[in-house]
Amino acid sequence: MLRTLSIRDFVIVDAIELEFAPGFTVFTGETGAGKSILIDALALALGGRGDASVVREGASRAEISAEFGPSREAQDWLESHEFTNEEGGVLLRRVIDNAGRSKAYINGSAATAAQLRELGEMLVDIHGQHAHQSLLKTDAQRVLLDSQAGLENEAKAVAAAYRTWRALAKQREDFEINARNVLLERERLEWQVNELEKLAVKPGEWTDIGNEHSRLSNAASLIEGAQEALAVISESDNPMLSQLSALTQKLSKLADVDAALKPVLEALEPAAIQLQEAVYSLNDYLGRVELDPDRLREVETRLDAIHSTARKFRVAPEDLPAELETLSAQLRQLADASDLDAMRAQEEKLKAAYLDAAETLSKGRARAAASLGASVTAAMQELSMAGGRFEIALHRCEPAVYGLEQVEFMVAAHAGTGPRPLAKVASGGELARISLAISVITSSATSIPTLIFDEVDSGIGGGVAEVVGRLLKRLGRDRQVLCVTHLPQVASQANQHYQVSKSSADGKTVSQIEALDAKARIEEVARMLGGLEITATTRKHARELLAS
Repeated sequence: MLRTLSIRDFVIVDAIELEFAPGFTVFTGETGAGKSILIDALALALGGRGDASVVREGASRAEISAEFGPSREAQDWLESHEFTNEEGGVLLRRVIDNAGRSKAYINGSAATAAQLRELGEMLVDIHGQHAHQSLLKTDAQRVLLDSQAGLENEAKAVAAAYRTWRALAKQREDFEINARNVLLERERLEWQVNELEKLAVKPGEWTDIGNEHSRLSNAASLIEGAQEALAVISESDNPMLSQLSALTQKLSKLADVDAALKPVLEALEPAAIQLQEAVYSLNDYLGRVELDPDRLREVETRLDAIHSTARKFRVAPEDLPAELETLSAQLRQLADASDLDAMRAQEEKLKAAYLDAAETLSKGRARAAASLGASVTAAMQELSMAGGRFEIALHRCEPAVYGLEQVEFMVAAHAGTGPRPLAKVASGGELARISLAISVITSSATSIPTLIFDEVDSGIGGGVAEVVGRLLKRLGRDRQVLCVTHLPQVASQANQHYQVSKSSADGKTVSQIEALDAKARIEEVARMLGGLEITATTRKHARELLAS
């Protein structure tokens, strides 16, 4: 769950430090006070897009930090990407300067925005205030159904199988239209494959041979240095050992004349011993270090050949084995293409593989459609849509990248009416309620520990708003729920309540946020009920809402 959020110099926020607790938390305040800015700042820390416009006027940079208690899934991700820390938490940090440059950090280590997004999807699920509009799009409906059913991997497999099948089908069609071009392409691929096969670069060889080259190159320098040191100490015309020995003998005679020189003599004798030890060590070292100029030349020749070929093929040297595999696969396909019957047989085989995967996906969608339809229908009864019914229609279609059916959300807003497409039936308020029901139900099935609802209750009010508040509070029993709301009925159900406000100082607008105690909550809920003028009646109503 989200533990803390720190925001500095972001839009109209000067500096805010927030601590969060489990359960249901709401943010309220006047329109334009900056409630959604908090969600935008958190989204930026989770890898969202940002530019220089998010930096507060007059500031050099905006900085957002968010600390989380990680889920098991997130902890596994941190370990696999080497971002763990001793405390076991997750600290995400994002910095954007007034030139638009962005930096990202995970637990103090530099990261990419893509890594923030990947990790953030395991920590937080944000339902935006315009989420209900996306429900009108067929693609969004299909993605939501697949996500709810846990069919994302199956959908990806179907898409991959479709692309493979259609690629070969197009290749076969192209071959039939212009066989000569296919033969020229085959000759080109044969030449490329032959050149790569002759070079025979093995996986990992570029790294291994680079390491060997470094060792061989350094060995020559090390041998040269060790030999130079050995010559200076013991093998030159006037080596250090000989000079020290002569000096020691001379001082020994002088020390017999003046005992005051004995300490100098005692200091020099160990030096002679240490130098002799150095000679032994250098000889031993030179006996072990191998200088192989022939092998070095071989390695350099190999490096040059690999590098030249990589430049020719416009790939990184370490990617040459993969390039050979790719080109070989293309050549095999073209080889099959020389026999149209074989090519058509392969095409049918790929089509059958696609249809098999697509049928499996269809069965999973059918099961999920029935379950989700029943759950949303039940929620609609709570949201003052008695007798309403929600269904998910799966319309069979021609094979496509997304499968064998189009997903369409259908709704009967009232008893006695048949279900029709969501976009043609639901009013704005009904659409908002259905969207909220879907959000709550799909969130209940996810393992993500923190859920954020940004004004998803817009377009509803009255008794429905109170039901919405209770739904969110119920959801907060199992996970952390944060909600930006303008409805007092929703705010009154929260376990924690923050008020967002803005003020002007020195001609600049600044947003503030504070946690409300019981007395302050009454005043804020009363303001939400009665507007600018708060009366004893609105305060009484506020107390009743908070007590319910």
